[in-house]
Amino acid sequence: MRIALVVAAALAALPFAAQAQSSGRDLAASCAMCHGTDGRGAVGYEPLAGMPKQDLVRKLGEFRSGAKPATVMHQIAKGYSDAQIQLIADYFSAQKK
Repeated sequence: MRIALVVAAALAALPFAAQAQSSGRDLAASCAMCHGTDGRGAVGYEPLAGMPKQDLVRKLGEFRSGAKPATVMHQIAKGYSDAQIQLIADYFSAQKK
């Protein structure tokens, strides 16, 4: 009986996990204008694909706090919650360079 409950709970969590992955991709789509599709870097902008997650989280936090100077990134970063930044960082860190 316990095994059935564990399996049922795991299956119920699958749609949430898929939704979280999709949310990271969807949130990261707003970065494509400057950082290229899948974060591979448009000309003159830093590529994000394959960057370690902790580096992305740190940089976005620095933009959000104003510790890192920017033209528009400080405003963009302020628009994301901590959870959304984690999802974006998960997405880009999983992309191939």
